[in-house]
Amino acid sequence: MQRWSGRVAVVTGASAGIGAAIAEELVKKGLKVVGLARRVERVEENAKLLRSEPGKLHPLKCDVSNESDVKEAFKWVKSNLGAVDILVNNAGVGDFNNLTDGPPEKWRNIIDINVLGLSMCTREAIQSMREKAVDDGHIININSVLGHGTPAALFMYAASKHAVTVLTEGLRRELVQQKSKIRVTSISPGAVKTEFIAASGVPKEFLEHLKNIPFLEARDVADSVMYVLGTPPHVQIHELIIKPVGEQG
Repeated sequence: MQRWSGRVAVVTGASAGIGAAIAEELVKKGLKVVGLARRVERVEENAKLLRSEPGKLHPLKCDVSNESDVKEAFKWVKSNLGAVDILVNNAGVGDFNNLTDGPPEKWRNIIDINVLGLSMCTREAIQSMREKAVDDGHIININSVLGHGTPAALFMYAASKHAVTVLTEGLRRELVQQKSKIRVTSISPGAVKTEFIAASGVPKEFLEHLKNIPFLEARDVADSVMYVLGTPPHVQIHELIIKPVGEQG
């Protein structure tokens, strides 16, 4: 990780859970971290707690589903910090709905953030890297085990994560064709103990069932990001699946 000290990382969905944990670890490793979030006040609170660390957390309000927001955010990074060296696409939403009833606005929100938002941030980061000739950059997509199989529910969310699996491989192939050394990684956690599940509108009876299953902590996912970034420049961890011990399926 030493080679990343002083460089610039952008983390989306940095207000809580996995995103907040990743931003914190990167700051501790000496990076200049831009934490993008709609709830920017929460990133601001985290930035205060990290003032004594080697790096710095820069809170920035951004809705990744809004193209103008994304462009403005990366414009700010360019003007204030320079080129993007690392992008962690962590922002994501889920919703406990079904395919026979909808509602479509919930589906649209999932696709807009989990798929299009990820893709727009990736495009801006790659363009930033190219402008400043950063050829050892890294794009990390926080995926899910649901991006590799069919779950019992959350089908639209799972579909969005299957899209992330395809987009990660598609980006890798494009970068290979362009003879770029920029790396791309998909990290697919199993169940993680964050506020994400409750925010997804999971029914109370389902929440009761979840009390009995094993969970990862957000820090476990952050540790996997540090591992991926810490590998030598010629090594690309393309897909990393991590599950809590005892997880079914």
